[in-house]
Amino acid sequence: MNLVKILFVELEGEYQLMKRAIIFGATGGIGQSICGELAAAGWSLYIHCNQKWDAACKISHKLAQKYPAQDFIPIRLNFSISDNKLIVFVKNLLPINAAVFAEGITDYNFVGKQKMAKIDQIMQINLITPIKLTHLLEPFLIKNKFSRIVYLGSVYGGQGSALEAVYSASKAGLTRFSQAYAREVASTHLTVNVVAPGAVNTPMNAMFPKETMQEVKEEIPAGRLAESSDISFWIKNLLDPHSNYLTGQTIYVSGGWLL
Repeated sequence: MNLVKILFVELEGEYQLMKRAIIFGATGGIGQSICGELAAAGWSLYIHCNQKWDAACKISHKLAQKYPAQDFIPIRLNFSISDNKLIVFVKNLLPINAAVFAEGITDYNFVGKQKMAKIDQIMQINLITPIKLTHLLEPFLIKNKFSRIVYLGSVYGGQGSALEAVYSASKAGLTRFSQAYAREVASTHLTVNVVAPGAVNTPMNAMFPKETMQEVKEEIPAGRLAESSDISFWIKNLLDPHSNYLTGQTIYVSGGWLL
């Protein structure tokens, strides 16, 4: 696919700028749902992974077959790499309109029993690297007529969870960062928001016993766990070109849980 076709699509005799987003953490349960929603809405995508390269390629191939007028590019980035490598990564990207940060890890443990390296890793992947990538992507995003950043937060960013204190801190950090950063760039047509899920039916929660998840479900006013599509729906709407006045917000998608 040549560069002209990548940057533009022909629609009813007119050339219009193609919408392109990079989805960090695209191979996770929520990430895959985000990719499907956005592809159906006409977006071309970078399908990011950390380790699951085969999964990223599979997602890209499947979406390319379904939406041949768009491009879907698998891409790998370790969120723990050096600043210089982050700079090179961003410089090699084609123009994008949006970045969605769905990459994240947790460690279910008491703070006093966690290894300090694990604490560093959680903060690096969930908060520090997303902020650094935001810094690097900003000059490219603000050139557009519209651009979007959405971070995947957590209900625990608003109501901290025992045994996930560091994870809770990292997600709370995303909420406060996005609130402040949104004010810096509001005049540039770049909106910045957080979508904060509650308990979601994804492989990330599969590590918990069924009895534990049943107890959580009973605490949720909506009476069920969220599905990935409940989350990706809001991300798709935040990325819509018409969603240009909502910025600096954290949208809790938790079925009324922990609010």
